[in-house]
Amino acid sequence: MNKAENYFTRLPLFYGWIIVAVAFVTMAIAVNARTSFSLLFPAILAEFQWNRSVTAGAFSIGFVASGFFTPVVGMLMDRWGPRVVIPMGAAMVIVGLLGATAVTSPLGVYATLGVLVISGSIAMSYISHSMFLPHWFIRKCGLAVGIAFSGVGFGSITLLPWFQNVIITESWRQACMMIAASVVVIIPLAAYFQRKSPADLGLKPDGDGDISDPGPQQTIDPIVDRKWAETDWTLKLAMKTARFWWIFGAYFTALFVWYAVLVHQTIYLIESGFDGAIAATALGLVGLFGIAGQIGIGAISDRIGREWAWTISLLGYIACYAALIALASTPSTFLLYLMVIMQGLLGFGLASIYGAVSAEIFSGRRFATIFAVTGLGGNFGAGAGPWLTGYIFDSTGSYQYAFMLCIAVALASIFCIWMASPRKVRLVSGQAARRAV
Repeated sequence: MNKAENYFTRLPLFYGWIIVAVAFVTMAIAVNARTSFSLLFPAILAEFQWNRSVTAGAFSIGFVASGFFTPVVGMLMDRWGPRVVIPMGAAMVIVGLLGATAVTSPLGVYATLGVLVISGSIAMSYISHSMFLPHWFIRKCGLAVGIAFSGVGFGSITLLPWFQNVIITESWRQACMMIAASVVVIIPLAAYFQRKSPADLGLKPDGDGDISDPGPQQTIDPIVDRKWAETDWTLKLAMKTARFWWIFGAYFTALFVWYAVLVHQTIYLIESGFDGAIAATALGLVGLFGIAGQIGIGAISDRIGREWAWTISLLGYIACYAALIALASTPSTFLLYLMVIMQGLLGFGLASIYGAVSAEIFSGRRFATIFAVTGLGGNFGAGAGPWLTGYIFDSTGSYQYAFMLCIAVALASIFCIWMASPRKVRLVSGQAARRAV
């Protein structure tokens, strides 16, 4: 252990928050490197004149391909931790973005902006961080993860307008190079600071001190189903349970609606009469409101439970899609801002509870591997949403039917999370405290 590391580990109360701070910076860059596809999308369409579904298919193919990569990320996280996994993902994204500057065919876009960028981003964004951040906090898991993931919003409002300006003033290829340069920052930060769990440094979760220090005993027991909670879960065992597949379904449907709007909203707003700068700003504002949404929904979930927080977030997406449908006949800044606020303030809150749902049900030595496979549902949903939305547009000439489908899918996600019912295994701190009174 080097001198600087030694200094930090003398501050056990704060090291978990150092992990969160580094995650904040990583998420700000990593997720927006992927989200920037929404800004690149119109420029690529304009240059190559491909079908919309063909071009959006790069995003979809990337998420489907990452489905094969995500279990590998889980196994590597269980074995080597984030200090290896996150820099590996960053390197893949950098190669993909730089490679995209030379593409001349849809296949090239699929391989670079699709497979490499999306798969690499999986190894350094929501899914990978959800594999280890819940280990650092128990009582304030939702809040801590929400703060870490709110970095996405900070990056959206600072990085995305910059990327859009480069696209407008120079080219989308130059923007790819600028995005790749920003991703380089992640590699030394993650390699130096991040750890899989506080036990790696001899610490307890929640900044409760050293493992060797018995400290105050936990007086509130959050366990509801002790037999389930004490099971040594393996992937094979978890896959035999209904809860595993309800989580899989909840992830599929949630990311279907998340990425369907994320990929298509910029071009939809432009075609609805808003100029490109306003459309790009709207995408950034979604991320800005997402800062409050991820922190707020995360903190709320620690008090009222993951199911209720998930429901609130999906209702945000339902309101978002309803506003987009209304924009087709009544373009207005009011509906634009309603869409932005509902998507960011409520919808983006999903990120802060995404990993906590699986952690509370399948916590254990093999959690990262199990979570990686349940996360395949999210990967497939994130791939299906943008592609099917583009396909419906190409077939009908309108987004209206696609957006109505997304509302139905959001309702299905709410149903799935209540069927998974993490509260029947382990209560969040607020629920446990109320039960103890």
